[in-house]
Amino acid sequence: MRIAVGLDVDGSVEDTIERARGLVAHGLTSLWASQIFGPDTLTVLALIGRELPGVDLGTAVVPIQPRHPTMLAAQARTVQDAIGGHLSLGVGLSHQVVVESLWGLPFDRPASYMREYLAALAPLLRGEKISVVGERVRVTTTGPLGPASAAAPSLLVAALGEKMLDLAGTVADGTVLWMTGPKTIAGHIVPRISAAAAAAGRPAPRVVCQAPITVTNDAASARERINKTLAIYGTLPSYAAMFEREGATQPADISLIGTREEVLEHLGTYAAAGVTEFSGAVIGTRDEREATLELLAGYSDA
Repeated sequence: MRIAVGLDVDGSVEDTIERARGLVAHGLTSLWASQIFGPDTLTVLALIGRELPGVDLGTAVVPIQPRHPTMLAAQARTVQDAIGGHLSLGVGLSHQVVVESLWGLPFDRPASYMREYLAALAPLLRGEKISVVGERVRVTTTGPLGPASAAAPSLLVAALGEKMLDLAGTVADGTVLWMTGPKTIAGHIVPRISAAAAAAGRPAPRVVCQAPITVTNDAASARERINKTLAIYGTLPSYAAMFEREGATQPADISLIGTREEVLEHLGTYAAAGVTEFSGAVIGTRDEREATLELLAGYSDA
């Protein structure tokens, strides 16, 4: 299981680049950043990749609704070219409350929409000329979008339900997860996406898992902090379903919290569940963050 870490892209670009430098200085060479309401993450990753060559960078995730497939494919291929082929493009559906209430866009039949979107996005990322006429996604191109010589970035789909896991395994290179525990990954995520990939004749899928993590001697305070910071996720239907599968009631229940030895044991359960890359969302005091980054940088599942 490869180790990565989450990169906060809020604030100025210069500050984000300095945060990335600090993570790389710890020995971490794979960074994942979300796209929520802050800066455009793909643009920021292009700048980071130019400043820190060789670092693997990923989005976890870019919501698809506000972005036509041609725009996202052109941007992703441009970033891929700019950073020397080290991009993983994670895409997702966001949530109904965001899509409808904040963006004013429809959220009906989301899995069907993602299916049509990927039918266009996947070949566009490969630089192919396409004509896709779906119910809600229509794309016609005359040639490659973005730099013609760019290699296709790895395409991951945020997938939790059965339909989305089938789609991710069939069309994409894997999935990128958040707020999903090892029991659910081992019993639901990995078997479903692996079966879909095998049926489609595709390689074993990547399973990238992000989760809160804190090395600490004060687990009670860390749990309280995580539950307060991430409280919204228990109210979102897709994550609430994963909580129920895991037997969890709050975010701290799906977090890696404890001493160095306890957190190492938690990481082992994710590796055993079939996670191919674990990305730590480091939350804690300055000392806790330093201890957590040190553990992540030195982790080996051998």
